[in-house]
Amino acid sequence: MLKNIKTYFPIFEKYPDLAYLDSAATTQRPKSVNEAINQFNSFENANIHRGVYDLSNSATKKFEQAREKVARYIGSSNPKTIAFTSGTTHSINIIAYSFLKSTLNKGDNIVITLLDHHANFIPWQMIAQEKGAELRVVPINKKGDLDITSLGKMLDEKTKILSLNHISNSLGTVNDIHEIIDLGHKKNIPVMIDAAQSVAYYDLDILTFNYDFLAFSGHKMFAPFGTGVLYVAEKWIKSITPYNYGGGIIKNVSAEETTFSDYPFNIEAGTPNISGVMGLSSAIDFINTFDKAEMRQHISDVTHYCIEQLSTINDVKIIGTPEKRSGIVSFVVKDIHPHDVASFLNQDNIAVRAGMHCTQPLLMYLETPATVRVSFSIYNDRQEVDRLKASLVALIKFWT
Repeated sequence: MLKNIKTYFPIFEKYPDLAYLDSAATTQRPKSVNEAINQFNSFENANIHRGVYDLSNSATKKFEQAREKVARYIGSSNPKTIAFTSGTTHSINIIAYSFLKSTLNKGDNIVITLLDHHANFIPWQMIAQEKGAELRVVPINKKGDLDITSLGKMLDEKTKILSLNHISNSLGTVNDIHEIIDLGHKKNIPVMIDAAQSVAYYDLDILTFNYDFLAFSGHKMFAPFGTGVLYVAEKWIKSITPYNYGGGIIKNVSAEETTFSDYPFNIEAGTPNISGVMGLSSAIDFINTFDKAEMRQHISDVTHYCIEQLSTINDVKIIGTPEKRSGIVSFVVKDIHPHDVASFLNQDNIAVRAGMHCTQPLLMYLETPATVRVSFSIYNDRQEVDRLKASLVALIKFWT
C-alpha cells in the first residue's frame, strides 16, 4: 500500500520532482485531511460549547468526537484525559506552569535530557530558575544514546518530574521510554513524554507505557498547524489548574470570585482551532488505514539506505550512531556550512533542514555548531536518497 503513497498528497501532484526530506519539522498533508478542514470551514462553520442552534450543536458534537478519537488513538478509555492545545510546546508549558509550578520548591529538581528539543528544555529551565530548583540534564554517550545509568542516579526524592522526548529530533535516537518511565515510577516521579516525533508511527498505548503526561503536535502527524494534544493521566487531572483565563473554562463568575471547570476544559480558554481539530481527527483516520509496523519498516529501510549512501562520501560525516534510530539523519559536509549545503540541495528540488534544530545544548556538547538534517516519512523512497547523494557529490566537486 505504501508503494503509491504519494498519490494521497496533493503537494506531490503539483511538484512531482520535490524530494521533501523535512518531515521531522512538518509532515505533508494528505488530501483527506485538507478536505475535512474545507468541509468544516465551508459548510459546518460555527463555534462550539455555546450555541443551541443546529450548526453549533453539530460542531460541538464533532469536536468532542475528535477528543474521543484521540483518546482511543493512544489507548485512553477516558476522553476527559485529552486536552486540545496549539502543539507540543503549548502542552509542555501547561504541565510546567499549571501542574508543577505550585508544588515546586527551592531544593527540588527537574530531570530532562541533553537530547530534548528547546520546547522540552526551556520551560523547565525557566521554572527551575524562578523557583530556585535544580535542572538536571541527562547526558548521552558517544553514539548519541542516553546514559541510562546517569539518568537513574539523577532521580531522587527531590525530583518533581522527569520529562523527555521519545525520539530525538536532531539525531533520531529512539529512547527506551518503557524502561525510563519504570525508573521514574519506582521513585514515584511523574513522567512526561514528548511524542512529537513518534506519534504518527509508533503505538503509544497507555496500558503499555503508563506515562503520566503525553504531548504531541498535529502538524507532525499529517494534520494542520496549530493543533496539539495534551494527555493527563486520571490521577493528575485534579492537579491541573487553568493555564490562561477567559471564556469557556468557568463554572461561575462573580465580581468576587471565579470557579473553573475541571480538566481538560479548564485549559481550553477561548475559541479553539476547531477546523484544525477536524483535520487532526481526519489525520488519525488516515494513519489508521496503515499498519504502523509497515510504516516504521519502510522509513527504516530508507533511513539505513541513506546512512549507507552518505557513508560512501568522504567529506560527509554523519552525526550520531544511536543503537535505535528513527527516520532522522544529521550530517555535516567538510568545510561547507549547513546553510550552504541546504541552499545547494534546494536548487535540485531537495528540501532539507539546516541549523541547530532547536537543540543547541546538544550540538554544543557535540561541538557541532549546526548540521544538515534529513528526515523521512512514508512518502519518501530510495530514489530520493540517490538524488540527495548525487547532489552532495556535485556540491563538493563545485566547492572544491
